[in-house]
Amino acid sequence: MFWMLLVCLLPGTALAGKRSSPVRIGVLTASWGPPPGVMGLIEDLVARGYRENEDFVIGVRFTQGDSAVLPTVARELVRDGVDILFCTGEAEAKAAQQATTTHPVVFIGVGDPVGEGLIHSYAQPGGNITGVTDLNRDLSSKRLELFKELLPGLKRVLFPYNATNEHQAANLMQYRAAAQHLGIVVVERQLRTLEEARDALAGVRKEEINGVLTPRGVDLNIPGFVLAATTRQGIPSMFEIAFYLESGGLASYGPSNFASGQQAARLVDKIIKGVNPGEIPVEVDDYFELTINLKVAKALGIIIPPEVLYRADRIIR
Repeated sequence: MFWMLLVCLLPGTALAGKRSSPVRIGVLTASWGPPPGVMGLIEDLVARGYRENEDFVIGVRFTQGDSAVLPTVARELVRDGVDILFCTGEAEAKAAQQATTTHPVVFIGVGDPVGEGLIHSYAQPGGNITGVTDLNRDLSSKRLELFKELLPGLKRVLFPYNATNEHQAANLMQYRAAAQHLGIVVVERQLRTLEEARDALAGVRKEEINGVLTPRGVDLNIPGFVLAATTRQGIPSMFEIAFYLESGGLASYGPSNFASGQQAARLVDKIIKGVNPGEIPVEVDDYFELTINLKVAKALGIIIPPEVLYRADRIIR
């Protein structure tokens, strides 16, 4: 099941100048709507002089948390004639890789593109794929440490994750190691279906855990179910990106999806101008941020230590 949203936008480049119709960018995402990375992509392309409604059309395809249908949707985008595939995560990038060896693919939100088999190397990706990687996988230990600083009494933390998502499984290994050092018990909840995720998180009780760590991907709608459960039960939650804090998350620590999208616009620009994506080095987005939602903290009766607030990059009041 998926939705389609068409947003017309941008440029005036070598590729666009040779066409009688706009260059078409097909966005593949397992989300429910355009994620922040897409907004970052659009904003930076506009800043680069691309003219909205004249040269580019972006079509966003959502799979509403269902990663299993991503390969099918990727093939549909290729069949529909997109010129560039823009992927917002690892599962999306893999689906695009399976769907085409000729259409340029640009990814964001991928922690280990070499290990995932998406590229040959950062300097020479090869094939038809390039993108922006981030340090999110390496931030797991620090994220749990910050959660402990936010909540000094933190003892038991739930980590629900998609059992088939390699990135989330890798995060779990880091959480385990950090938890031993911090004196925290990580309550692992391995999930495989949307229904299993819904039922498992509906059964979360405040008496059993002190907080919830939430994976970045929208697989199985885990972030959505976490938000529903933690809001209902009054449980603090820590996310990997700030996007979810507007809907009730307490804090986040990790890369800025919006900033990654902005950075990816530079790669898209090069492709439009005729550069082979396999020859465009993969870039690293090393910007990451700590965001705290003081409105949620107040609702939960949590007093954030001043030294932690001072270190926050952004505070939602």
